[in-house]
Amino acid sequence: MLLIQKGTEAVTDPEVQEKTLSIYELIVNGGIGSIIIISVLFVLLAVALYIYFERLFAIKSASKIDKNFMNQIRDNVSSGKLDAAKMLCAQTDSPVARLTEKGISRIGKPLEDINKAIENAGTLEVYKLEKNVSILATVAGAAPMIGFLGTVIGMILAFHEMATSGGQAEMGSLAGGIYTAMTTTVAGLIVGIIAYIGYNHLVVKTDKVVHQMEANAVDFLDLLNEPV
Repeated sequence: MLLIQKGTEAVTDPEVQEKTLSIYELIVNGGIGSIIIISVLFVLLAVALYIYFERLFAIKSASKIDKNFMNQIRDNVSSGKLDAAKMLCAQTDSPVARLTEKGISRIGKPLEDINKAIENAGTLEVYKLEKNVSILATVAGAAPMIGFLGTVIGMILAFHEMATSGGQAEMGSLAGGIYTAMTTTVAGLIVGIIAYIGYNHLVVKTDKVVHQMEANAVDFLDLLNEPV
């Protein structure tokens, strides 16, 4: 009975405990290479998040427009109150209003000239909406590559340790290189995925605003073609 108790005590020895590893320890244990690369990835993540939320709020603001806006424009233009229509456009801070104002300022000229003026103004508005969005695409592509660079560096360190030890290196001496390889790969993929999702979400939002601009431009041109 005593032997059984001793055996049980040996199995349940409190010294045998599961060791956990925090994210901080995972980064630090990778060595200076891991710290530098993950720091770069952290900066890229901060830049990507800033651009995403800044553009998201800007695009949401650009998509807001009064549903009665075009009806009021229609009434003013039909009544010949072009100054009132321009004033309404000036008071409405949106791409649709600016395109409409550009068209109103060209009333009296050939329809083709009006259409061209609206298209040129629309190009500028799309450029404003897409400002800095390409940086997200760059981060989405560069972050995994930077992570893989850390992987290569980590493996080089591990193999170098094996080579200098005559192939008799212990796992403990290889830990630094392995940590660098694994942590940088994961970090790079995480940053890349976040940036990629953010970029595509902004592209979809921008396309909706562009469609709204095109639809209102068509409505305005149809208004000019209506018989007086």
